[in-house]
Amino acid sequence: MQKTETRRWRFKGPEMEGPIARWYARVRGSKSQLDAYGEQASQITAGLQAGARVLEVAFGPGYLAIEMARLGFQVTGLDISRTFVEIATGNARQAGVTVDFRQGDVAQMPFESSSFDLIVCQAAFKNFTRPSSALTEMHRVLRAGGTAVIQDMSSNATHADIEHEVDGMDLGRLSTFTTKATLEMLKRRAYAPTQFEHLAANSPFLTCEITTGGIGLEVRLTKELE
Repeated sequence: MQKTETRRWRFKGPEMEGPIARWYARVRGSKSQLDAYGEQASQITAGLQAGARVLEVAFGPGYLAIEMARLGFQVTGLDISRTFVEIATGNARQAGVTVDFRQGDVAQMPFESSSFDLIVCQAAFKNFTRPSSALTEMHRVLRAGGTAVIQDMSSNATHADIEHEVDGMDLGRLSTFTTKATLEMLKRRAYAPTQFEHLAANSPFLTCEITTGGIGLEVRLTKELE
């Protein structure tokens, strides 16, 4: 009998639908950030074979998924927001690449087991109310030897870290103020490295590798070869 996971409490903010999702897409779409997505896509996919299948969970406006598709990978995206599916699909069309963006829940993914070589989750894991189920599902849909890369905010981020991060986003005055305030709020539900180690130890992955820098942390979880 499968154990039911207790949902993780989090502050109930505005859902990423409609005007809120479109505002977020604009904020994250500055030239400097789009350039950064291109660099991140190359770093995250380094070592993957040409044509490998990549899944981005909680893709938002789709900017990172689009950059990974530009590199020649078969990219699929899954996000709980229907508005983001629409926005990202339009962005991919405008960029001239093909990405299969779908609406769905990371805790119960609509994919067959062993479907992907790489899973990416950026700036979203702290928002999942069922993190253990999310890790279990990531493990299930990964192929043996595949890796899940989770990049998110660290609860250890300082006020100075947040100031430095947002100042480099090339935003207007109002968006800069709003983004800094939002990150200060989000830090309250972010994970510390030790908390992620505990999550991994109680997941099918069992172990993880964590690196930290600036406001964030990167967690790499690999599915063992059978």
